[in-house]
Amino acid sequence: MKKNPRYELLNYDLLFGVGLLMVLALALAQLGLFDAQRLLKGASNFIVFAQGTFPPDADILPLAAGALVETIQMAFAGTLLGFVLALPLGLLGTRTLAPAPVVYTVRFIVGVIRTIPSLLWAVIFVIVIGLGAPAGTLALAVYTLGYLAKLYAEFFEGVDPEILEAVRGVGARRWHLARFVVWPESANNVLSQLLFMFEYNIRASAILGFVGAGGIGLYLNVYINTLAYPRVATILLLILALVLAMDVVSTTVRKRYLLTT
Repeated sequence: MKKNPRYELLNYDLLFGVGLLMVLALALAQLGLFDAQRLLKGASNFIVFAQGTFPPDADILPLAAGALVETIQMAFAGTLLGFVLALPLGLLGTRTLAPAPVVYTVRFIVGVIRTIPSLLWAVIFVIVIGLGAPAGTLALAVYTLGYLAKLYAEFFEGVDPEILEAVRGVGARRWHLARFVVWPESANNVLSQLLFMFEYNIRASAILGFVGAGGIGLYLNVYINTLAYPRVATILLLILALVLAMDVVSTTVRKRYLLTT
């Protein structure tokens, strides 16, 4: 009797799914997430915390609003600075546009940068240039550089090679390919990822204050450590409002400027 390939493929998918669930269950058990007593205690602690945050302390609004503005400035400056540096590195990391030694060198550097999270970059810059928003801004810029340069190189390499060969066949140089082929074909993805990175940096910059890198996270850290939960609630509500506002702005910009298929 001839076996049905589709049936065999379904069996393999089923076995893979079951195996994946078993590995997940094992991981959750080892991490203690099947400990009912611990989870119940955590739920009880959360209720106590939630009760302690009500009502939020509106007296700190002027101070928190100023810190929130600084957070936005850090995210905006860090994102654009990282983008300006990431775009040329993305081009240099593209195999169809740059020589192999340049590509491998750029990708190695970008890989090292991307390995270090933004919070750790903030610690490094706080040590190097001191406390405050400059350290947070540079941390976001470097992390943005590593993230976007990697993605941009992949976008640029995804351009149809037949188009590149056709343009190259009429004598176009590499910078012609980058300007008139690669960029028009990739611009939508490039701008979309830039918007995503700005949204991410808004969230990340709210945390960098925990290590002294400026922004509203500095006050959030102080209020948590002093158990001032009503003030913590005020900060969290402001961050939530900012994130929701950024989502609306991002959606509007995408609809207005990004091409859709």
